[in-house]
Amino acid sequence: VLFSLFELLATLYVALLVFVLGVFLPVMLILKIPVKKFIKAVAEPATIAFATTSSESALPRAMENMEVFGVPRKIVSFVIPTGYSFNLDGTTLYLAMASIFVANMAGIHLSFETQIVMMVTLMLTSKGVAGVPRASLVILLGTATSFGLPTWPIFIILGIDELMDMARTAINVIGNCLATVVIAKWEGEFDHELANS
Repeated sequence: VLFSLFELLATLYVALLVFVLGVFLPVMLILKIPVKKFIKAVAEPATIAFATTSSESALPRAMENMEVFGVPRKIVSFVIPTGYSFNLDGTTLYLAMASIFVANMAGIHLSFETQIVMMVTLMLTSKGVAGVPRASLVILLGTATSFGLPTWPIFIILGIDELMDMARTAINVIGNCLATVVIAKWEGEFDHELANS
């Protein structure tokens, strides 16, 4: 069981890293966002989110840093709080992996169609859980029950959920900060001079 849990934990961290390098980085490069400056701007809120496993604790610092980075206050004050409810990249990735882990632990084969339906269900039901640590376990329990999966593997995940929650919360915060910059660029209101200073 410990080896399986370690595999799940390692797979999540690798998947989140691939997501950052495969989605966030290309978006920054395409939109010509200064990558090093952006990393410096999101380092503190991401670290707070990682340490506390709560996006809410990083909210004030994330908003301040994005304003200092060159995103207007009106965009920051709308996009980040909205993203905290709807833009949960790390949580969605975690829920997808955890649901497959539950099926594998129970020895249940899920067809590709069932996996897609489960993923869409998890995406829809995970909205609004950003501020509550371990709330995604409740979503996972409900989804597993509705798809006929046993719940006992979820209680096994509980042992390492804190470690998983740290990474997915940090990715949620980074994704929301990047979203503010993307919207500011889209609206033509991003201050490049402030970002590069």
